[in-house]
Amino acid sequence: MSITKEDVERMSILARLELSEDEQSLFAEQLSEISRIIDSLAEVDTEDMDEMIFPSELGNVFREDTVLPSADPEEALSNAPDREDRFFKVPRILEVD
Repeated sequence: MSITKEDVERMSILARLELSEDEQSLFAEQLSEISRIIDSLAEVDTEDMDEMIFPSELGNVFREDTVLPSADPEEALSNAPDREDRFFKVPRILEVD
């Protein structure tokens, strides 16, 4: 797939980038080369290859979720500059009609 200078120009508009004519030409060449390399991977015969999700025999390394006691509300609010019941009170930042 060949990337044209016009393609790069459209992408730069979408990405809100200001690119010079030289940069557009350079990026078009570079992106075309990257696209050519990626396209060449489709030509590799992978028919007899085993699917490989992980390159090693590692399993899931996540721990089980366990319920732990949460902070006491009074302790959590002890240093709050302002509070209302069991909640932090903060200045209003939105106008409400």
